[in-house]
Amino acid sequence: MAKKYVYSWGDGKAEGSGKLKDLLGGKGANLAEMSRLGVPVPPGFTITTEMCRFYWENGQKLPEILKEEAGIALKNLEKLSGKKFGDANNPLLVSVRSGAAISMPGMMDTILNLGLNDEVADGLAKLTNNPRFAWDSYRRFMQMLGDVALGIEHEKFEEKLNEIKAKKGVKNDLDLDSDDLHEVVKLYKEVYRSEGKEFPQEPVEQLWVAVEAVFASWNNKRAIKYREINGMDKMGLLGTAVNVQMMAFGNMGESSGTGVAFTRNPNTGEDKTYGEFLLNAQGEDVVAGIRTPQPLDQLKEINPEVHKELIDTMNRLETVFKDMQDIEFTIENGKLYFLQTRNGKRTAAAAVKIAVDMVNEGLITKGTAVTRVKPADIEKLLHPTFDIEELNKAEYFGKGLPASPGAATGMAVFNADDAEAKAKEGLPVILIRPETSPEDIGGMDAAEAILTSTGGMTSHAAVVARGMGKTAVVGAENIVINDKAKTAISNGITIKEGDWLSIEGTEGKVFAGKIKTIKPTGLEGDIKTLLDFADEVSDLGVRANADIPRDAKIAREFGARGIGLCRTEHMFFEGDRIKKMRRMIVSKTKEQREAALAELLPVQKEDFKGLFESMEGYAVTIRLLDPPLHEFVPHEDAAIKDVAESVGITEEELRKVIDDLEEFNPMMGHRGVRLAVTYPEIAEMQIKAIMLAAIEMVKEGKKVKPEIMIPLVGNVKEFTLLRNSAEEIIKNLLKEHQVDVEYKIGTMIEVPRATVTADQIGENADFFSFGTNDLTQLSLGFSRDDYGKYIGDYLEKGIYDSDPFQHIDRNGVGRLIKTAVDLGRGANPHIKLGVCGEHGGDPESVEFCHLVGLDYVSCSPYRVPVARLAAAQAAVEFRRGKKVNY
Repeated sequence: MAKKYVYSWGDGKAEGSGKLKDLLGGKGANLAEMSRLGVPVPPGFTITTEMCRFYWENGQKLPEILKEEAGIALKNLEKLSGKKFGDANNPLLVSVRSGAAISMPGMMDTILNLGLNDEVADGLAKLTNNPRFAWDSYRRFMQMLGDVALGIEHEKFEEKLNEIKAKKGVKNDLDLDSDDLHEVVKLYKEVYRSEGKEFPQEPVEQLWVAVEAVFASWNNKRAIKYREINGMDKMGLLGTAVNVQMMAFGNMGESSGTGVAFTRNPNTGEDKTYGEFLLNAQGEDVVAGIRTPQPLDQLKEINPEVHKELIDTMNRLETVFKDMQDIEFTIENGKLYFLQTRNGKRTAAAAVKIAVDMVNEGLITKGTAVTRVKPADIEKLLHPTFDIEELNKAEYFGKGLPASPGAATGMAVFNADDAEAKAKEGLPVILIRPETSPEDIGGMDAAEAILTSTGGMTSHAAVVARGMGKTAVVGAENIVINDKAKTAISNGITIKEGDWLSIEGTEGKVFAGKIKTIKPTGLEGDIKTLLDFADEVSDLGVRANADIPRDAKIAREFGARGIGLCRTEHMFFEGDRIKKMRRMIVSKTKEQREAALAELLPVQKEDFKGLFESMEGYAVTIRLLDPPLHEFVPHEDAAIKDVAESVGITEEELRKVIDDLEEFNPMMGHRGVRLAVTYPEIAEMQIKAIMLAAIEMVKEGKKVKPEIMIPLVGNVKEFTLLRNSAEEIIKNLLKEHQVDVEYKIGTMIEVPRATVTADQIGENADFFSFGTNDLTQLSLGFSRDDYGKYIGDYLEKGIYDSDPFQHIDRNGVGRLIKTAVDLGRGANPHIKLGVCGEHGGDPESVEFCHLVGLDYVSCSPYRVPVARLAAAQAAVEFRRGKKVNY
């Protein structure tokens, strides 16, 4: 059977369905589904995403078979509409729209009113007895076709339109009559000719120019950037579909209009319809923000019957699609049409609330709910707020619509390119525009927040900011933004490029200057409920990397069940401990070292008690001293003098110690287990401190689970040497204090040799924790401190798909981890396996950890919620049926 490239819908029927999103794109699939449901959808047809791929793989050319299929579909559309394409007496006009399998709002191209030419415009004016409508539609089509398909700058058309408005002395497009618009069309033709082009009068030619333009827009700059930002290039998308649909006209007068509506509030998640509309307008007027729309509730006063039909159908569509819907509608002379529905973009807060509410309403399962929120959005949801005291003192600048919540502060920039450039320098920026356009996507992504002076809550800036989780204030009409002069003026204050600005997106307020932001601690309400769902669904546990009780407490509040990594070296820098540590380092005999360590033991013990208390009942993995000793000694002259005096030696003696400790490659030097081999007394002190802390907690009636981690093991003999020593110490302590303590002794797998000898190590270890930071360094031969100088070239040239320190390198480091998992479990079926590198908080890496069968991941406290959700999503997509045992 020959492959089908065109699918028609209309009159309650459809060749496609909602199950064919990959082929028909989200828009085409949903239009087919709505038609099947009997929703009033203008009829049309979809050219599949496979044809987009064909177009790009075959020199941007379309095959004749497509034109044959589309010709048949066009005849069917004429039959369904009762109109004829190109017929001046009864013209069929169409829109040509993009639609990928995953929504990319505003990133690809749309053309409306296609099929108009001089003759058809005259005919349409007579047929409708509304010449203004006909010529307004014609000038809109000429402008869109020129801009989208023929490469004529949008501003060149705007200049001509403004010329006519100035000549007539009016400001708004609506103030132009049919004669004015007829003159605009003449001027637009001059624009075409000045560009060496002629406006195509043949409707069929117009159609194919438009179809190719939509396919071409799949790889325009903004679409590529959007896919890159959202990680869509790894999703195997074929391209965009093209939807050709009968026009419904919202610009036929005051009984017509157009709007965008959501079945729930996309800002808060409140279960209440939300949206905006414009009378006597077409769709681009709403999203472009060039006119301020009216709230959806006002439609009830203007046309209660249409409003009721709209709300009833919206509720029905949400029930069918089981998600919040973003709907575009048009009213043509009092008749309602639905142009599209899709799962709506929403803020992180709204996403969480909607997911939880829909579980409670019985619409979706808990497993589905956890897939409805991006892990990165959980991090954004824990967005900072402004310090109240500083906020009360801040200089008020202006107010707009609260498009996307949060608090952000940064330097003012007035175009997207500047925002990207400044952000690459590490500077926080606020992007300020009269209104954003799809071309601004890169700058919007780079900015801390977005401010516009025009546009409503469904404008481009609002929709995209919500989708990105960016703080945004839009439609701040009291702020005069001049993007050419690079100034924003309001309330007697002028903000220039580089000045600091603070944006509060929950109430829509803007302040001059920098305001301190505060991170939240703890989870509550819907986000806690969603993450509880996540824990029910997950197969993978989540612990935290925490070195002090304060961090451990935050981690528990964020849902961590245990500590996967306590870096004991951080404890030695507090207060006067560093002096004791340095005294130990400069000691010349074992006895002197032991005396210095004896002073550190009680403070280490108290540190560990604090961690055990914060994580009562859960495992606490404590890594023995890892960094080389040179990290603890001073290097500046003044500090050397001070330290020499404090430890009672001469500067010369101290300098000799420092010189002796210096290493050519500290990463591969005298550190980790190697220190314990040379100076066993250091590890012995730490093991005693850990176990004495545990013993005291048990005597107090507390439950503790200490796990002692030996770092940087590459040879089983290193591990057994230390384990045997530790077991002897622990046995004597437990006997002395006559208590039982449940403990484990394991290792951090971060040396490649350890991964391929993991069976030998696993026979003797209770757990492995993969230190993926160092394992990545040693496996790839990349220095974490220096790789930034060249990793950009590697990514740009496709040598690596992503930064291996951000996402686990599955083909290299990942294979070593899988090898170690298989060997370790083969030798010891009860061994506990986890990850404690920075990858533990990266959703893509968490998925990998789930796939290779690890028991837990460990990450920084503030990333614990992200990891919990990512673990649940991996379990939903790749169920392994093995619940975690914390």
